[in-house]
Amino acid sequence: MANATTPLLAGDRRDRDANPDPLSDSEEDTLRGQSSATQTGRSWHTRLREAVLFVWALLATAGVLVLAIWVSHQQQTSFEKPAGKRNLIFMVSDGMGPASLSLTRSFRQYTEGLEYGNTLTLDKHFWGSSRTRSSSSLVTDSAAGATAFSCGMKSYNGAISMLPDSTPCGTVLEAAKRAGYKTGLVVTTDITDATPACFASHVDVRQQNDDIAVQEVGNGPLGRVVDLMFGGGRCHFLPNGTDGGCREDNIDVVEMAKKDYGWNYINDRAGFDEFWEGKKEVPLPILGLFAPTDIPFELDRRNMNDIYPSLSEMAKTALRALEKATEDSDQGFFLMIEGSRIDHAGHGNDPAAQVREVLEYDKTFKAVLDFLDESKTPGVLVATSDHETGGLSVARQVNVDYPQYLWYPAVLANASSSSEYLAHRLQGHLAQTSDHSVAKLKKYINEELVKPGLGIHDASDEELTTLALGPEQAQYSFAHMISIRAQIGWSTHGHSAVDVNIYSSGGPGTEAIRGNVENTDVGKYLREYLNVDVDAITKELNEKLGSKRTFGISHDIAADGTGEDHWAAHEKMEAQRLQWAGL
Repeated sequence: MANATTPLLAGDRRDRDANPDPLSDSEEDTLRGQSSATQTGRSWHTRLREAVLFVWALLATAGVLVLAIWVSHQQQTSFEKPAGKRNLIFMVSDGMGPASLSLTRSFRQYTEGLEYGNTLTLDKHFWGSSRTRSSSSLVTDSAAGATAFSCGMKSYNGAISMLPDSTPCGTVLEAAKRAGYKTGLVVTTDITDATPACFASHVDVRQQNDDIAVQEVGNGPLGRVVDLMFGGGRCHFLPNGTDGGCREDNIDVVEMAKKDYGWNYINDRAGFDEFWEGKKEVPLPILGLFAPTDIPFELDRRNMNDIYPSLSEMAKTALRALEKATEDSDQGFFLMIEGSRIDHAGHGNDPAAQVREVLEYDKTFKAVLDFLDESKTPGVLVATSDHETGGLSVARQVNVDYPQYLWYPAVLANASSSSEYLAHRLQGHLAQTSDHSVAKLKKYINEELVKPGLGIHDASDEELTTLALGPEQAQYSFAHMISIRAQIGWSTHGHSAVDVNIYSSGGPGTEAIRGNVENTDVGKYLREYLNVDVDAITKELNEKLGSKRTFGISHDIAADGTGEDHWAAHEKMEAQRLQWAGL
């Protein structure tokens, strides 16, 4: 009997040792299915299976990732088009970059005694940012920028809803009108300027303001496509040689608008006030031209409120008029509102003018939001800039010492006039006096312009001498005086390539313009939300215009003797367009 303490393994070994014919190791392995050949085969099969499983898992993971990215892209770039009646308000803050918001936000907090957490209405509706390059330059102009919004396509600097191949592109406003929407344009600049022009006209270069005016009232390939226009630029609608007219021809576009296209016309504050705050129903179509060229900067306009309406006043009146006009319609309206002169303040490097322009734009933005909240018709607000102007920097090193981390909003608050207005006054003074001695001119500039207008009481003799000896550059000199004291910097009197902000009320499909997108994506969203066929308009334009295009003055008008001059101007503009486009 085995010892109870003998290990079992030892007993097994003893039993095997007692076997007279033990199996060899190889034979034993064979019986267990573990021969070297079998081990090699099984190892190969195992590795193959593991490799296949690994590749399958890798492909499956990649597939899931691709699917997730595709779904995310689809959610961001497409949406189920809303059904039923709807309104769309598109706002453009011409020339307003991100730094303009920082400048204006801090200025408002300072002047109104607000906490740093009290922000602009725009800040509360920040949506994303837009890349702004045109087809011809990394730095766009307003024409190419607005063409990206109106047509949803890139084009060259200077193009007014025209493509680089010299063919017109249909606009969202034109397509909206064709689909039964009411349409409107509200601006503070010349109504024939680049941004409004890109929604309702087609010309090779933006300087063709006379042609643009004719098209905007209805004398174009599509007929009248706008129902309401408020802004400046009256001189382009009046014949050459008449009081207030600046056209190069003798066409009275105001009379044409009234007689041939049924426009109602107002040209001053008194006429506007008949419709302001619901005093009287606004008759469509209505053309309101309240200034010969641009409406003054808000900084100056508020002192001339009896002459010019503000952006927010015009926008509110337009919203009410378009809502009334569509109350019994199956379709709503499309309205473009532009804070036009933010851009001009940037070109002039005038921070005092710019902050007031941005504040008025912010006020208008809030007015649109309030309208959408109160309206029974669903609607969306989308807002962005065509580009940034001036290369604004909310800081400036004014000497060689270590830079101060400061800027001074009080300097801007002290200004009561824009540099543009003060330069205009200086030119008027020079025209009215025969004594242009430097000493007397310096005294006039300091006592009548600098102190009361800029709020600057420490102008140096060098600054005043510069103004007296170079009055033609006075606007830039005045702006420099206030910028350097406020410690605000500028890198250019032109545009920059910085990305600009997008703002929105939110609504169906607005995720498509979340994050960082192309300016053309904004244009594509506008047409998608309205569910209008811009491509069909493009096709119609090209079919009607053919190979020889007038772009503004129809053959009917050309027959009255302006045709030859028009074609000469057209050829000149075509040559300029080719130069601008780099062709």
